[in-house]
Amino acid sequence: MSANTIRKAKKLVENGGVVKIDDDLFQIKSSSDPEKSYFVTSDTCECPGFKNFYKFHHGKGLKANCSHLEAIRIFKKETG
Repeated sequence: MSANTIRKAKKLVENGGVVKIDDDLFQIKSSSDPEKSYFVTSDTCECPGFKNFYKFHHGKGLKANCSHLEAIRIFKKETG
């Protein structure tokens, strides 16, 4: 995972961009467009980066990820 993805995720959490809706459902603001937000679970996201992950990485044994998924991990760690 890139340092840029982690940096964006931390910024989303620090700026209150993560809202817990249910046990495994979060609404997370877009880091590029303040008018947008995405519904995210612990392993899926609606954002274009997540949807295009496999197209860009061609499988390569990687699990799709994006700054929104990473933001959930950070959020959960910080809120327990």
